[in-house]
Amino acid sequence: MNGTAAVRRAVEWLASVAPDPVACRREWEQRADGVVLLPAGKGWDVLILPGGLGHATLAVLLRCLDRPGPVLAGFEEGRVGFLVPPGTAGRWLGTGVRAVGRGAWVVVPRPGREHGGRMRWLVPPDGTGLLTDPVLLEIAMHEAVAGLTEG
Repeated sequence: MNGTAAVRRAVEWLASVAPDPVACRREWEQRADGVVLLPAGKGWDVLILPGGLGHATLAVLLRCLDRPGPVLAGFEEGRVGFLVPPGTAGRWLGTGVRAVGRGAWVVVPRPGREHGGRMRWLVPPDGTGLLTDPVLLEIAMHEAVAGLTEG
């Protein structure tokens, strides 16, 4: 993500779903690991894929799109989370994919912060509200699975 203005927009966009956006921004700054818990289902849901499939799916999306929506990676758990439109989790049917929506909380790193923590952005949010289209994500997952089974 280039520029402090883009980072500021991304922080504001993410914090807007917090019960207290001001407290959220303050916590991001004060915590050594640079993460906060944010509620899913308000501004976005998250589809969490196993690491190998998630990285392969992201590679497919990057070949097809100028920019997918925000994508998270967990360092320890080997998982990749795609931010998708709210309500997607309630409609998602898929083996091995964890759908996180309304009523759940997600560990979210502060955009623009590059060090530490168990979570990081593979594709940081740009602050515009761009999310990954779940239909395109499903197609990319199928192509990624095909590529993984061939390899």
